[in-house]
Amino acid sequence: MSDNSVNDRHQQRMQRKKAIVDKSIESATEERGIVIILTGNGKGKSSSAFGMAARALGHGMKVGIVQFIKGSFSTGEEPFFRQFDDVDYSVMGEGFTWETQDREQDIQTAGLAWKKAAELLADEDIDMVILDELNIVLKYGYLSVDDVLQSLNNRPVMQHVIITGRGAAQQLIDMADTVTEMREIKHAFKAGVKAQKGIEL
Repeated sequence: MSDNSVNDRHQQRMQRKKAIVDKSIESATEERGIVIILTGNGKGKSSSAFGMAARALGHGMKVGIVQFIKGSFSTGEEPFFRQFDDVDYSVMGEGFTWETQDREQDIQTAGLAWKKAAELLADEDIDMVILDELNIVLKYGYLSVDDVLQSLNNRPVMQHVIITGRGAAQQLIDMADTVTEMREIKHAFKAGVKAQKGIEL
C-alpha cells in the first residue's frame, strides 16, 4: 500500500471523526457549574484537582480550596497557591486517620473544615471550590452526606466543585456531573521508594 493511500485513508477517518466531534460540541449547549468527583485507589486525584485550579486561575477565576485530611506535613501546592490573591486556601486537617488515632478529634476537625467549605460553596465570588479528601471524611462518617449534598445543590449556578479522595459515597457519584476513578497499576512507594517532593509532597 502506497504512502498516499495510507494518508488518504487517514484523512477520511479523521474527517468522519471530526464530524462526530463537531456534532457533540454543537449539542452541548448548557452552561453551568459542574461537580467533579475524583476517586479510586490510584495516585493523581488531588494532583488533577490542583491542575484544574491552575487552569481556572489562568482564566482569571477565583478558587477556594479546603484540605480536609492533609495538614500534618507540608506539600508543594500549598505555598504555590498561597501566592495568588485569587485563591482562598485552607488546610483544615490534622493528618491521616491512622496518624491522629482519635475519632472524636477527627470529627471536630472535619466539622470546622466543613464550616469553611460551606462558606465557599455559598460565595458567588468563588468560581471553583476544591474539597480535597472530602470523600475520606464522608466514608468514615465524620460529616453528613446529606449536608454536603444540600450545599452542593444550593451553590451558585456557575460554581464548579471538585471533590477528591478514595471511596466516594454513591450519593455523591449519583449527583455529580463527572466522575473519574483512578486505578493503581504500579506505585513506587510499594517498591520502597520514599514520597518525593513534586510527586507526593
